[in-house]
Amino acid sequence: MSLPRKFDAMILGAGAAGLFCAIEAGKRGRRVAVLERADRLGKKILISGGGRCNFTNLHCTPDNFLSSDPHFAKSALARFTPADFIALVEQHRIPYHEKTLGQLFCDRSASDITDLLESESRAASVQIFLNCIIRGVQRSTEFIVCCESGDFSAPVLVVATGGLSIPKMGATSLGYDLARQFGINIIPTRPALVPLLFHSGDRHRYSELAGVSAEVIASSDHHSFREKMLFTHRGLSGPAILQISSYWKEGRPISLDLAPERDVCASIRAANTRNLAVARKVFQEFLPARLASRWLEFHQPASFTNAGLDALEQQTHAWSVIPAGTEGYEKAEVTAGGLDTRQLSSKTMESRTVPGLFFIGEVVDVTGHLGGFNFQWAWASAAAAGRSL
Repeated sequence: MSLPRKFDAMILGAGAAGLFCAIEAGKRGRRVAVLERADRLGKKILISGGGRCNFTNLHCTPDNFLSSDPHFAKSALARFTPADFIALVEQHRIPYHEKTLGQLFCDRSASDITDLLESESRAASVQIFLNCIIRGVQRSTEFIVCCESGDFSAPVLVVATGGLSIPKMGATSLGYDLARQFGINIIPTRPALVPLLFHSGDRHRYSELAGVSAEVIASSDHHSFREKMLFTHRGLSGPAILQISSYWKEGRPISLDLAPERDVCASIRAANTRNLAVARKVFQEFLPARLASRWLEFHQPASFTNAGLDALEQQTHAWSVIPAGTEGYEKAEVTAGGLDTRQLSSKTMESRTVPGLFFIGEVVDVTGHLGGFNFQWAWASAAAAGRSL
């Protein structure tokens, strides 16, 4: 049996966090091996942002992240900022633009970001091993990773295996399994940034609106987001819904303000009408036509009295929907929950109980809002670990 290949550090996963950690460690003279089960690196990067990769957000703050410890991400985020990654993008002459709300996208393609990471990895002498199926990890004096193609050993192991989202892209539970193997607690995981499903009654009422979108304020669990909402054949999607899905708890309602900061019934009152057709026409000034018609079909007031119109106004600004569930990990952009941050150093991402074992990126219980924040967490947590290996 051949001896394991020896390195200073092994990193499991050639995604955003894994590659960036390898680059930072390699720059500091460490001999780094990145082990990736897929046949190419950065597969999830390539499909992100509609193929344009929303690689960071100008307005990144710790408030843009969920975690059972809201303070944990502060240290890493402060020490590697959006400006730091933008400088690297500009150094590689990658053209980019701001879309909305500080979201930065590549002008051309997400492959510009994977090319950047590949180029920086080469410059840092990082060795990347693709098609590396891991059979197990052992630890004696060093970590030994047993792969079908051979074994690797190093005193340091960095787990950057991502979450459970988008299994067709190769997502597995490996990171969580390794944490449990080494006695590290997992905060229960769930799909986040994910479309929500209607119960059968609402689906029957609203599925014909598939493709209709409107700007709304979506609220749940004391959090609110004002962005676009999209009706689908099965429920609700769009940025506002994806954002609120990360905070939604099963069995609880979400509240939707369909006409933010608008008095939709003022025009009906001004018209002094009791005519549903006129009311529908007024509603179409505030909402997409198909949505206005369907909404009034199910929410028309019992009478066009002041009390009836008040009730209609209130419902329009606080439509309460109890989702049947989410579209699951298949459609979730990220996984919420993960490695319990109380068991990691916020400065280095190293386990407090297993020296030399690090966890970075999505596998950790830090989940960003929609809009480039999860990439920024990948870069920041990777930099924290890579610089301390």
